[in-house]
Amino acid sequence: MKKSLSIALPSTLAIAALFIFLPFGSSAEFSFRSYSPEGKLMHSFAPYQWILQQPEFMSHLLLSFKLSLIAVAFTAILVVPSVAWLHLKAQSFRSIIEVVTILPLVIPVVALSIGVQAAFPDWLQSTEYELPLMYVILSLPFTFRILDNGLQAIPLKTISEASRGLGANWPKTIIFVIAPVMRSAVAGAFFLTFALSLGEFTLTSLLHWDTFPTWVTSVSQQNIIGAIALSVFSLTVAFVVLLLVGLFSSQTKKRTEVAE
Repeated sequence: MKKSLSIALPSTLAIAALFIFLPFGSSAEFSFRSYSPEGKLMHSFAPYQWILQQPEFMSHLLLSFKLSLIAVAFTAILVVPSVAWLHLKAQSFRSIIEVVTILPLVIPVVALSIGVQAAFPDWLQSTEYELPLMYVILSLPFTFRILDNGLQAIPLKTISEASRGLGANWPKTIIFVIAPVMRSAVAGAFFLTFALSLGEFTLTSLLHWDTFPTWVTSVSQQNIIGAIALSVFSLTVAFVVLLLVGLFSSQTKKRTEVAE
């Protein structure tokens, strides 16, 4: 049984890597294509230079980064403590919460955008800071389940009661005791929120805000190879963020093991 698993697992990972990286590699190769004045195909950084030459590239990218980081902060402040509280004090509401958190996948984004216009106050609708709140809601089906699985894997009640017994209040217990123990789940939830926020287009467009994804859609009509280069750039940013999250989690784990 173990031998068959040791053979099947590398094969599965190799197929998954091929499925992911072959299209990405093909797109990356295409994004470097350009043509000489004689019409001869060549490879260069011209498409990426074209991206950097766009006057609004950096402003839209920084705006999307800022909104994504705010969405991550909202996830840390609202979602992580709520899921911990659900496990500690409200297990009877678990089935209801599971249904509620899956609704963003069921309700059309058009309906969500209309709901935003009806529910949010005018002062919030007049700023782009309404978007991070909606990003948190859109990522909730994924972040809730990641955090939920992470909390199920630890003796949450035992460590929380020990922390409380030593005099820590609930905010300190969540920040300094629960969050470090489930750091992999928290990091995964943060990454998903950040990646979804950085690439979200439909809701942003319906709410009439101009962020990096909507700008990419508009500017891509001018240069097809530049559009591919922009897509490769966006995916590369997401991969880099995932890599940094993974490195941070592993380094934190090593420090914790050394301290223990």
